[in-house]
Amino acid sequence: MIFKRIVPIFASLALLISVTGFGTIPRANVVLGDEVFLRSTWHDLHGRCVGVVTNQTGVTSQLVNIVDAIRENPHICIKAIYSPEHGLRGDQLAGHFVSSYRDPRTGLPVYSLYGPQRMPTAAMLRGVDVLLFDIQDVGDRAYTYISTMAEVMRAAARYHKSIWVLDRPNPIGGEIVEGPVLDPQFRSFIGLYPIAMRHGMTIGELAEMFNNAFGIHAHLRVVKMIGWRRSMLWNQTGLRWVESSPNIPTWQTTLVYPCTGLIDNGGINNGVGTAKPFFYAGYLGMPAYAYASAMNAAHLPGVYFRPAAWSPFFGFWRGRELTGVELYVTHPHHFRSVETAVQLLVAGHRLMPRLRINARGMDNDWGTDAVRLGLERGESAAQIIDGWQPALARFMKLRAKYLLYPN
Repeated sequence: MIFKRIVPIFASLALLISVTGFGTIPRANVVLGDEVFLRSTWHDLHGRCVGVVTNQTGVTSQLVNIVDAIRENPHICIKAIYSPEHGLRGDQLAGHFVSSYRDPRTGLPVYSLYGPQRMPTAAMLRGVDVLLFDIQDVGDRAYTYISTMAEVMRAAARYHKSIWVLDRPNPIGGEIVEGPVLDPQFRSFIGLYPIAMRHGMTIGELAEMFNNAFGIHAHLRVVKMIGWRRSMLWNQTGLRWVESSPNIPTWQTTLVYPCTGLIDNGGINNGVGTAKPFFYAGYLGMPAYAYASAMNAAHLPGVYFRPAAWSPFFGFWRGRELTGVELYVTHPHHFRSVETAVQLLVAGHRLMPRLRINARGMDNDWGTDAVRLGLERGESAAQIIDGWQPALARFMKLRAKYLLYPN
């Protein structure tokens, strides 16, 4: 009797799901590069075997992992997986080395590219003909995924492999370009090539630039998206955000990461270790109302600053109350994140001259010592920003050659 009553309930639930779409993911406005590959481009492999460079962000618009999707096609030979910083599942903290292992789900070897070895070796590439790169970037030079892509491209050139970059959106759009261009003397894994801090490019466009302008010369193919425009922010793509690293839990975090990600080595806490990483700026004893007043008086486009207090639950400041400002991005299309970072540093140091700068860390973050030196000399934010304009203009001219998508 109970079974007879339950069956109609499940039948009604199934009908409700089919009518409402509950339990499904709505169709996105953009067809990702990995979906183009899975639909058609894979035919061009002609039986060659692939290795996949990916992590938890390498999913289709339906949130299907690229490795799982490839394994559904019996005609594609897959030999290995390669993972960047934060590991294949994205659960490792920033800067933590990740070990290689065998994936229990697929049985495939997973080679770490964030540890002692950041470029695939010949042994790691044995049996692989084509490398597929499918990782979501955040649009900021100081994020290691694009450096991993460059190192994989260099390995492909060295060992005569092809590399296909399955393109993905720049979540903060492709129109605003700002910040200093990397000075080669500050080259590091958070900045390998002389590009702007906020470059306004997709990973596919960057791959073309790295390959041709900066001399990698790999056998590269970019599998383009369908439907993406430079004016699009992530929320306009219809795609679902997958946490790209432990401190980038939402797509909105990518708006402020190129801002407050640049202030911590300048002596200002950015909220990492709280539930709102990168949405704060302040210090122990920072006069919050004065800081907020100074920042709002600058009339920076697209952002408002609220006096705030927070206590990190891990890290150096764990359990200590910090004060300063919380950033509210009111108009994401107008918010200039890198210029706002300079304003936060200048105003913060004027209010609290005792703030200590980690010179080496700050120079590596910014890819130049000009910002630090300007701050130490007491220059205004406008003077510091003016200093990077000539190099930025040269970068813009170079960048124009590699843009693949319309506005």
